[in-house]
Amino acid sequence: MNENITKKFIELERLIGKTPLLAIDCIYKGEKRTVYAKYEAMQLSGSIKDRVAFYIMREAYKKGAVDENSIIVEATSGNTGIAFCAVGAYLGNKVQIFMPDWMSIERVNLMKSYGAEIRPVSREEGGFLGSIEMTEKLAEQDSRVFLPGQFSNEENCTAHYETTGREIAEQLEKLGKKADAVVAGVGTGGTIMGIGRRLRTVNSDCRLFPLEPLNSPTLSTGYKVGSHRIQGISDEFIPAIMKLDECDGVISVDDIDSIIMAQKLSRELGIGVGISSGANFLGVLLAGDKIGADKTIVTVLADDNKKYLSTDYCSDFEIKDEYMSKDIELLGVRTVSC
Repeated sequence: MNENITKKFIELERLIGKTPLLAIDCIYKGEKRTVYAKYEAMQLSGSIKDRVAFYIMREAYKKGAVDENSIIVEATSGNTGIAFCAVGAYLGNKVQIFMPDWMSIERVNLMKSYGAEIRPVSREEGGFLGSIEMTEKLAEQDSRVFLPGQFSNEENCTAHYETTGREIAEQLEKLGKKADAVVAGVGTGGTIMGIGRRLRTVNSDCRLFPLEPLNSPTLSTGYKVGSHRIQGISDEFIPAIMKLDECDGVISVDDIDSIIMAQKLSRELGIGVGISSGANFLGVLLAGDKIGADKTIVTVLADDNKKYLSTDYCSDFEIKDEYMSKDIELLGVRTVSC
């Protein structure tokens, strides 16, 4: 890397990572529980994916795979694309995003605000898989194109191993704890695999529970079987970096229940998070049912609620008897800094 780019990465690193770990106390079905969650809304562009974009771009520059004339081209359902748009803008690289056309308008406008070019991809054109194929064809045609390849790039996992997982382990250590399990919704699988592998270096018995929508159980079936409202996870296929054989079982949560849970976190604790964060919160409680309510189980609050204001996130729903959220009373939140 030249001196200018090196300096940019040094400054950029100060804007990414080192987020608080929240200890959210609640009563679930009359029983005291604590959910430990990384609050990733405090990142540069507002999501956990900033870690991945930063790490992949830094490694690419180090290896000479990218220079200031390179064009970052990525297939995404939202947060990763936004992260690459922000990081690319900082580094001076043009960014082109291929994204399914059913994602929220806030996602599209955020990417455009960073100066990126957006190529919407319809279901008829192949949706998520079609987006990936289009980026690969473009790379064949233009030598300036750099493909981060979030769904197959192991550096996605490494970013979380080196940063998110390490931070969680250190923050739990301040509390005198080790993680017994980690729960995370699967878009690429990088979050659950990277964090889980790191936490297993501290506690070899730490369990990994990838999370999916009950309404579209791709991980459980191996293919898309339905529609759901949790944008950013369950993208119609199982990514290459998602290693189910390293995990301890898939956890499934209802999408409307997840929205209601995200709303509760915002309305009752002032923690404005996205729908997948509501799903992850519910997933921790389900993991507690599996391994013990007194276990230390961690997750991530992957992004904020601002990307969802035009979606069902702002709707009111009937509370059904089968929803977990009706049995949850939020008590308060404590923070552990890095």
